[in-house]
Formats: sequence, structure tokens, C-alpha cells
Amino acid sequence: MTIPPHDVPASLRYESHPDSRAEGADDDALIKALQVRAWDPGRRFDTADVPATWIAERYGTERLDQGRDDIVSYGSDGTVQLHSGTEEVAAYYADAPRGPLFPPVTPAELADAERRLGRRLPDLLRRVYTEVADGGFGPDSGLASLTEGHRAPGHLSDWPCTVGIYERNRTTGVPASWLHLAYGGCTMEWHLALTAADIPVLLYDADGWDPSGGEDPHDGLRHATASLRRWLWTWANGGNVWAEALDRHVDRD
Repeated sequence: MTIPPHDVPASLRYESHPDSRAEGADDDALIKALQVRAWDPGRRFDTADVPATWIAERYGTERLDQGRDDIVSYGSDGTVQLHSGTEEVAAYYADAPRGPLFPPVTPAELADAERRLGRRLPDLLRRVYTEVADGGFGPDSGLASLTEGHRAPGHLSDWPCTVGIYERNRTTGVPASWLHLAYGGCTMEWHLALTAADIPVLLYDADGWDPSGGEDPHDGLRHATASLRRWLWTWANGGNVWAEALDRHVDRD
């Protein structure tokens, strides 16, 4: 299989959205928007948990109707998992303290991560990790951390570390220019194509390729968002990064 240049197969490449550069022209504004959402405990992920009893007392039991599109699941601990943009989430977390789940990395921690990765990270991603948080926010399961040892409240294992995942992925044939950003559920992962033009974000199916059949990780690619900047703006503005991926899905079978 011949791979086109810039890390992204031709079937998944397209021209940047005409507004994508304008959206990110001021990265200071993007960082501020990310801080606002990432530091809000009700909005730092795509979903948030709210006690069912609190919802019933405040809004009535009819708000727990299982037919609602914005209810994701019901927890065994008596909570309801809702999309983070719902009224109940905003009200429940209105007075919660603001701040990052994991503190931003220090210059020394950033330097150590880049040493292990063997490359300097893109400037925008460096700002995300040094000014917003060391992961623990964002689309799907949230951005992985640059450092190891973080553990979110209520979790039994440490938060994923993108450096450790990168080192492990290298042993499985994943290209050295792909940096893990976040898990996307099941076997899907979001990666950053570090050496590609505009630094696109790749949606990759880790089980979507068969090495015994002569395939390589590029055969597991399912979508490419035009740039990291655009991907982050979508999430910061309350959008769904999957919407574009599903709309532009390419059947590679």
C-alpha cells in the first residue's frame, strides 16, 4: 500500500474549512475558551453525572424519563449521566469550584515529555498543556496527560498518559508521527498527525486493520479533522467532534 504524503491517506484528506483559520487566528481566545469549559466540572467532558434524587426534587420525576435524548445512562450509584450542555448539569454544578482536574504541566515536565517523545510538540498543544490542564478534559474520554500518575476522583486506575501510550504504540507499528490525544470509545482513538500540514486530528480504529493481510495502521484511519485548532474550537464552543467525522465518514472496505 502506498501512503500519500503528510500522514493522511488521500481518501481522508480534504481542503481546510474556509473558516478554520479565522476561527483559530487568535490562539489566546482559544486558550481562554478552553479554560472556561475545561475548568467547569460540569462541562469539562461531553457528559456529566447528576444525582437522580436532586433532579427529581428540583424538576420533578418526569425529567428522569428514559426517552430523553440528552440522558446518556443511569448509574448504579443513583446518578444520571447527561450531556454536559443540559439545564440540569448547569444548575447542579453552578456553584462548584472552578479549576482544572489536573494542574497544567510545568516547563520541566513539558521538556521531559518532549524528550521521551523525541520531538517538540506543536505550539498550540504546548499551550493547552501548560495553560489549561495536563489532560483530564475534552472530547470523549478526555485528553490524555503528558505526565504519569494522575488519578481522577472515583477512578481506580491512573489517567492515560499520552507519552506512555506513544511509546507502547511504537511497538505495534503505529507511525512515530501520530500522537495519541484521547480514546474515542471501543477501539477508536483520536491522534494528532504531528508532521502533516495544518496538524490534522485523526480518528483511528486500532482494530480496523489486519497486518496479516498486508495492511498497516493507515488502513485503520476513519476520518481526519483539518487541524488541531479546529478540533479544539469545536469542543470549546460546545460542539461534537464526532459530527464532522460521521458526516465525512469514508467507507474503506
